[in-house]
Amino acid sequence: MGERITVEEHAERVAALLAPLRDRGAADTLPLLDARGRATADAIHSAIDLPPFRNSQMDGFAVRTVEVAAAPVTLPIVGEVAAAPGEPSALEPGTATRIMTGAPIPPGADAVVPVEDTTVDGDAVTIRRAREVGEYIREAGSDLPAGAELLGAGVLLESRQLAALAASGLTEVAVRSRVRVAVVSTGSELVTPGQPLGAGEIPDSNGIALQAAAAAAGAVVVSAARVRDDAEELRARFDAAIDAGAELLLTSGGVSMGDHEVVRDLLEPLGAWVGAVAMQPGGPQATATYRGLPVICFPGNPVSSQLSFALFVAPVLREIAGLPVAVREQRAMAASVTSVVGRRQYLRGRRMPGGVVEVVGGPGSHLVAALAAADVLVIVPEAVAALAAGDLVEVLEL
Repeated sequence: MGERITVEEHAERVAALLAPLRDRGAADTLPLLDARGRATADAIHSAIDLPPFRNSQMDGFAVRTVEVAAAPVTLPIVGEVAAAPGEPSALEPGTATRIMTGAPIPPGADAVVPVEDTTVDGDAVTIRRAREVGEYIREAGSDLPAGAELLGAGVLLESRQLAALAASGLTEVAVRSRVRVAVVSTGSELVTPGQPLGAGEIPDSNGIALQAAAAAAGAVVVSAARVRDDAEELRARFDAAIDAGAELLLTSGGVSMGDHEVVRDLLEPLGAWVGAVAMQPGGPQATATYRGLPVICFPGNPVSSQLSFALFVAPVLREIAGLPVAVREQRAMAASVTSVVGRRQYLRGRRMPGGVVEVVGGPGSHLVAALAAADVLVIVPEAVAALAAGDLVEVLEL
């Protein structure tokens, strides 16, 4: 494999391979309820005033402020306006109109008196104090005038943003399109999870993990397969991924220096880069283009595969989808650890109270249960041989 490259060099290699996906500017137009969790493709402007008409903020009485300036004042109640379709009648001079929250303000009225600030006796209401012009009236466009920007580009849509879009009269929204991903896990030893295991067989966890990780990073999985260590079978799966419309292909396994490295054997003659990264776990890596399709290849060990996706692919996919990046922070080590100089260690860790992180399990690339118990990666730099309890270390949220 030659000299190991740095983590940063491989991240740049992957980012360059995926640059066309970042720059493609594609968008999907979706019904509002289907757009939750997606990011807006462009800025959105309201087509109408919000609110669209003057309305009452309270249940009470619509009045003319000039007629209640000498309060307490008693006025006859003439009519009622409910929060319902239709235009209200004008407020007659010297009267009050009963009004409900959200109902349109009658022409001529310039204030609303809350019902709790009044005394009602039959068909008359006593206003106890003078009111100010505009009191308890929501003016048209006071939330947002028509034509103003409602949401910017790249806003992640949750219930509150979808409510604002609906309030502005929209039924659909343009969102950043998802990268279409295909996943192929390789290895003759792999079987479907839940299937009885024969000698030398293991359940295929990489296929599940990479599909779930891709979806969590904002992509959509259009094809998934598991193949034996057979080059022609692998080629057929790659072709099927293209037929399924994949824009990116992720593989696990088959890129080490052994004699049955089927992914390497297929892609190296096509100009793939196959090498090693100065990291542990996750050293063997590869990138390629197959019939114009970018291919990123991870090691077969399950922890190596998942960490490789989190470090090299997830940041790019999340950027394309408009999702927030994983949080990095400094924490104090709960206990001492040792590390291999020359390779960046990604230990599995769990955040503890008081800004502390504890390492979960060992450094092995097969420890899937320890990874499941972790919520961060503890990053030990290449030049560090050991960390003591209390030392600060960078952690990356999983």
